[in-house]
Amino acid sequence: MLQTSNYSLVLLVQFLLLVYDLFVNSFSELLRSAPVVQLVLFIIQDIAILFNVIIILLMFFNTFVFQVGLVSLLLHRFKGTIIVSVLYLGLSISFHVWVMNLRWLNSNSFVWTDGLQALFVFQRLAAVLYYYFYKRTAECLGDTRLYEDSAWLRSAFSRIRQ
Repeated sequence: MLQTSNYSLVLLVQFLLLVYDLFVNSFSELLRSAPVVQLVLFIIQDIAILFNVIIILLMFFNTFVFQVGLVSLLLHRFKGTIIVSVLYLGLSISFHVWVMNLRWLNSNSFVWTDGLQALFVFQRLAAVLYYYFYKRTAECLGDTRLYEDSAWLRSAFSRIRQ
């Protein structure tokens, strides 16, 4: 059974990583004149997104549902979060590489191509979906029914076995 204090600590780490991601998305353009600082912020942001995905997967592995072999039930229930997280990570890395490639040598000029603008919009839209799905999944994984034997789990297991 998941202890409340352990889950609270994991949830706090997840939300701190989300807040950092939101901070970088909101204020990274203010650091355009300092490309080294912006690069470090982008690298930490991408690592934070990756850590959040790893934390969610580890929380999946910790559930009783996973331990009894109902991985497909977890994947079906949280596939939106997994897809959006991987998509957001890919869009973020692509955006960061493109921005740093354009601005590394000439950080004082404002370079904003049509492709970069489109990628920026898609990355920010994916960020909103990522924040929503990730927060919802993190809170859903706190449900005690996922960590103990219950009637709905037995019925799900019997449906899969048939």
